[in-house]
Amino acid sequence: MKYGFLRAAAASPALKVADPVYNAARIIEVIEAQAQKGTELLVFPELSLSGYTCGDLFLQKTLTDGCLAALLTVAKATEGKKMLVFAGLPVVFAGKLYNCAAALSGGEVRGIVPKTNLPNYAEFYEQRHFSPAPKGHHLITLAPDVFANFSADILFRDSAHPEVCVAAEICEDLWVSDAPSVRHAGAGATVIVNLSASNEIIGKREYRKTIVSAQSGKCVCAYVYADAGMGESTSDMVFSGNHLIYENGTLLAESVPFSGEVCEAEVDVEYLAGERKRMNTVRSFPTAEAEEGRYHIEHVDFPTDALPALRTLSPTPFVPVEEGARGERAELILNMQAHALAKRLAHTHAASAVIGISGGLDSTLALLVTARAFDLLGKDRKGIFAYTMPGFGTTGKTKGNSLALMEAMGVTAKTVPISEAVLKHFEDIGHDPKVLNAAYENAQARYRTMILMDVANEKGGLVVGTGDLSELALGWCTYNGDHMSMYAVNCGVPKTLVKHLVRAEARRLGGETERILEDILATEISPELLPPDESGNIAQKTEDIVGPYELHDFYLFHFLRRGASPAKTLFLAGKAFAGKYDRATLKKWLLNFYRRFFSQQFKRNCVPDGVKVGSVSLSPRGDWRMPSDASAALWLTEAEKL
Repeated sequence: MKYGFLRAAAASPALKVADPVYNAARIIEVIEAQAQKGTELLVFPELSLSGYTCGDLFLQKTLTDGCLAALLTVAKATEGKKMLVFAGLPVVFAGKLYNCAAALSGGEVRGIVPKTNLPNYAEFYEQRHFSPAPKGHHLITLAPDVFANFSADILFRDSAHPEVCVAAEICEDLWVSDAPSVRHAGAGATVIVNLSASNEIIGKREYRKTIVSAQSGKCVCAYVYADAGMGESTSDMVFSGNHLIYENGTLLAESVPFSGEVCEAEVDVEYLAGERKRMNTVRSFPTAEAEEGRYHIEHVDFPTDALPALRTLSPTPFVPVEEGARGERAELILNMQAHALAKRLAHTHAASAVIGISGGLDSTLALLVTARAFDLLGKDRKGIFAYTMPGFGTTGKTKGNSLALMEAMGVTAKTVPISEAVLKHFEDIGHDPKVLNAAYENAQARYRTMILMDVANEKGGLVVGTGDLSELALGWCTYNGDHMSMYAVNCGVPKTLVKHLVRAEARRLGGETERILEDILATEISPELLPPDESGNIAQKTEDIVGPYELHDFYLFHFLRRGASPAKTLFLAGKAFAGKYDRATLKKWLLNFYRRFFSQQFKRNCVPDGVKVGSVSLSPRGDWRMPSDASAALWLTEAEKL
């Protein structure tokens, strides 16, 4: 299992009702084909060896004996393959008939899981033929000297990777309020398989997806749902083979109804295990209790060492791929930011808001949000005091855009040049202005912050912070300079998302404002603390110094949200940015990410309040708690060796 990914598939091959020999042959064909693809977990539908719609034929010994023989044939087909296969069949045990899922691996039947909840309403009448799963663990005889554990509570755990733990439930088991998968997940199952025969009616596909998504999210698990296909369609029912694979509430793959497609995906079991450690409300109990108490642990060797190939990765994990979703997300976030700021302004009885405008993306977004907040409060936008404070590195383009934007937004615009005051400050501290070091740069940022703070005191207002989440992660901010404010509206928004928020607001506002915002979007990202080049253009380009923000946002997401190791992160980045960055470049900036992230925690430990907008946040009060002097050695050592 490379990088924690398990390749799973759900299939409903061609089927003849009540013909287990034919059905077994078709199932074996799929097993052989999936083995060639490297599938490690393969799930077939409910009663896939017999057919779900056999009716009273289920009571015929000829059928049940035929299914048992077919099962052993299918089991033999798994010999020599690193694969765990689930197939459905009717099983007679202790004089009763059960609707079962059989787990097959290494040429053997590794366990039989009977269905717990039997529907007997509408078109379903399973209680006519089957009994609900008995309590406890039993040994069932499948053939002379061939036995298997028979229980609703079996966990199939990989010997080498204990986080790979699979449990099964069958169709209706999912639809009830106390689904067996809840206790399975509590016992340690990270993957739930469901062998189902869910007939198709209008609206059922959407509901089916809702409950599978919810169950995988509630249980923090992967959920592989195999649905009966068209071969089951008979009399009054039609089946579509709508297979689904979810991971912690997120759809990874779906087979289109009536397509006959095999549904394939790679589930990130390592991520699921990490999420369970992070979320202390996820129900769990020790393995020993599972082994000695209710659950039987069946050790199976089935994950391979193949690299994941199916997993699709967005290079911008903070930004939705689909344009409509991006628009909805942008409007939601802008509203969250504006309402959060409005609350703080109202609570503090602030008469005004004070904000520094540089002509860059972050301060632009902060101004757009502040204007929204004032509109929400019914306050005159003239109460927003926007200051542009040109210094040694300010270019004509950014200053011009600052003034144009302030005018377009209808705020009170102020210009305060800072160069002379900073030069006087250099005299006071004995700094040679020809030395373009950290003191040269940071003195400008701190002087600007002092102006804003003092104006806020003068005007009875609050300083609105402009720094974003990516800058906090990298420590790309001046301590007690742009690092500080009275409320930080952008602190939960990564740089890649800032661009989309500004672009979305540009389209909403339209006209001249849209033109100004598009020009700002086209401007190089820079703190403008060093003098421009000979042509008057920006000389200090942030991404040339710290690295591309799209890479750092990708690294931040997979480090904090997914808990990925350096090796896994670099592998995923290679897939996400294939053709854009080579491996050496990806590694270079990954090392820089870890160095900066660990060394700059002291800045994050004292940031002002700010609105959380996504699942990744660096607030020391709400989400990320880390000692300022933590060592990055483990991460850097692993990354350097890659």
